[in-house]
Order: sequence, then C-alpha cells, then structure tokens
Amino acid sequence: MRWLLAPDSYKGSLDAAEVAKAMQRGIEQADSQAECMLRPMADGGEGTLDTLYAAVGGEWLQFPVCNATGETIIAPCLLLPDGTAVVEVARIIGLPEAGDSLVAQRSSRGVGQMLAALLQSGQRRIAVALGGSSTNDGGAGCLAALGLQLLNAQGQRLVGALQDLPQLFTLDADGVLDAFAGVELEIWSDVDNPLSGSRGATAVFGPQKGVAAADIARIDGEITHFAQLLDARLQQDTRHLPGSGAAGGLGYAMLLLGGRMQSGAQAVARHLGLEPALQMIDWVFTGEGRSDSQTLAGKAPACVATLARAAGVPVSLLSGAVIADEEGVLVTSFDGCYSLCNRPMSLDSAMQEAPQRLAQLAEQVARTILAARGSPRS
Repeated sequence: MRWLLAPDSYKGSLDAAEVAKAMQRGIEQADSQAECMLRPMADGGEGTLDTLYAAVGGEWLQFPVCNATGETIIAPCLLLPDGTAVVEVARIIGLPEAGDSLVAQRSSRGVGQMLAALLQSGQRRIAVALGGSSTNDGGAGCLAALGLQLLNAQGQRLVGALQDLPQLFTLDADGVLDAFAGVELEIWSDVDNPLSGSRGATAVFGPQKGVAAADIARIDGEITHFAQLLDARLQQDTRHLPGSGAAGGLGYAMLLLGGRMQSGAQAVARHLGLEPALQMIDWVFTGEGRSDSQTLAGKAPACVATLARAAGVPVSLLSGAVIADEEGVLVTSFDGCYSLCNRPMSLDSAMQEAPQRLAQLAEQVARTILAARGSPRS
C-alpha cells in the first residue's frame, strides 16, 4: 500500500519528522510492500521552519534581534525556493525562552527588527508564522521597531513592551506603512480572535502567558487604547478584524501592515505539495501530541484530514492523547482516532516511550487496515 505520513509534532517529546519516522517503522512491520511518503506538518507554530526546510530546502538567513525580554539573539528565518522569506515568531519571542519573566516586561520588538532586516536585504515576499509567542503587547513593540513612535505625556519615546502602554499618551505613525508598499505579506495563524474584548488576545491567550485573571480587564483596556489611537491615526479599523488577536496582538500589527491572513497549516501544506501528493496515496496517517476539540480549529491534523477527504483518501489520527468532544465531531472527522496511552501512565512516561509506542500503534492500525482491504501483509 501507499501511505502518506503527515503528522504534527508531539510537543516536548518528538518533532514532526520523528513522529513520521516512528509511524513508518510501525507500518513497515505490518506491510512488507509499504511505500511511505513522509510529509511532516506544522501549523505556523514552533517547528514550522524545520518542517519546511526538510521538505523543500531553502536558504537560512540569520539576523541579530531582541528576544521577548530584550536580550540580543541571532534568529533564523528561511528563504524558500519560491522566494518567500518565512519568519517563525516562536524562534524570536517564543514562550519557553521567556522563562519566568513577567509578561508585562516582554516585547514583540524582535519580530519588527527581523522584518526590517528582511526589507533592508531586499525581500519583498514575507510570511510570518505567528504561533508560539510569549508576548501580549498588542504588537506595539513590533511596530515600534518598524518606526512607530510611542510617546508618553512628556514626549519621551517608549519601547513598546506591555508595561509601556499605560504611559502611552500619543503616537506618530508617519511612514510606518510606506516600507511595506509593494511587499506581499502573509500571516500564518490558526486564530481568528479579535484584538480585544471577551474573545481577544488578553482574555483568551493571556493566562497561558502569565497574565493574572485579576489583570485581564486592565491590560485589555490598555491594548484597546493603543489600538484606538493607532487606528484613528491611520484611518483604519484593524483591531476588530479576525486574527488581530493572534500572538498577543501581533496579528493586529501584521494586518495593519497590509498582511493577508491565512491558515498556517494550509500554507505549510501548500508549500509541502500535500494536495498533489494525495493523488498517489491509499491511506493517510496524521497526529499530534494531544487531540481535542481545538484540533478542528485549524490545527495541522484537521488540515490534513480536509485535504484527504477532498481527495477521497481515508485518514487516521494517531495522537499522544485523544480527548473526544461531546458532540463527537472529532472522531467523525477521521477514519479512526487512536491514542498512544493504552494503560494508566504519567505524562513523563508517555513522552519518554512515545517513539516505540507510536511505532507499535502504527503497526497495529496498519495491520487492521490491511486485513480489512485484503492486502498482503508481513
């Protein structure tokens, strides 16, 4: 049989390529004639650059930028063969690297520095993968690095970290948008939340970045004030657009610069050539560390399933954990949902044993498929 293996990573345990290889090992135990096509996936979060490079190659570019806490780092981006420069936000201001720093002290400034460096080097086709950010500054830091002047009541310039926004009195946006004239800017995200409000960046995603429940309303108001001033100055209404709340408000900054929002998983699938590959496949395996109701909101396995369904190819989900929703939408989206955890175990044990457990699971699922199809097997 011809198998397509297109999983996302099992975060903290296996990257997407390792997941695909473990699936392959299991399938080949069951199917001596297996033809496996490995297409590790990503959805615009951490691992996006590595996934793209493994599939299509490209040229690594590196620039000195600030991380979320202001430390200078050398951050990579990837220039794809088609001329698109892909920026992975998680490589610049990622949550793990933020450590125990206060969210108020973090800034998205480094993302703006990366964009400025790409523009200066002549890039005119840029994609920004927004997943995995640690900041919640409404994109103020990013825009400040691109020339937006944020001023307090004394006329002093602010850096743009979250803690600066309460001091914001006025701003000067002259020329901020000019640098992006003629630039094709793509925004890769699986989030459609607006910048502020009950579904906004702070209310929905702030707590996982360290925003205390008691501070949500105050911080949301500070970000709203910033965006109201900027929207009014530029005569736009960007803060209400779907996706403006992605990555702590970096979505707002990217939309303001003329970016076009699209699903990160769909963008990666397009560059990987997943759709044409499905025309040559008999069965698809996908998966991720944990699958639940959020999986269907633009995550990589859902994208793979949609493309497989359109091509008329069965697709099975092999994940570290599978938490079915009450409506049963998750399980009906795949031809079988399978979890690695077949007995009570700690999370640490499950993560450590993931490679062998995944190979064993892939083998058993493949044997079932082969028996049902009457196909030869090992």
